[in-house]
Amino acid sequence: MAQEDRAQQAVENLSQEDKNEILNNFKNFQDYLGNKVKQGERLGLSEDALTKAAQRVADYLADKEEPRNREEYLLKQLWLAADEENKKPLANTLVKLADQTN
Repeated sequence: MAQEDRAQQAVENLSQEDKNEILNNFKNFQDYLGNKVKQGERLGLSEDALTKAAQRVADYLADKEEPRNREEYLLKQLWLAADEENKKPLANTLVKLADQTN
């Protein structure tokens, strides 16, 4: 299973309680993503692999989860408005944002 698939599966397998804790506050969301980026870096994932994983997670969140705050709402709207070509730089920027928080 590819690392990108594992990232999406990890999010899908979170309990509803864990999802709520992560998604109810944007800072918690950033911290969670930052921890996952650091974990991926320790595993030797390239920036491209981290970006692909972020794209999978963003696709899942946009499709399956309702935003719980203004920041997540904005991210969802940006994601839904972007075509495939524009999603990669958005995902890469999200990885960089998450990486800077830790």
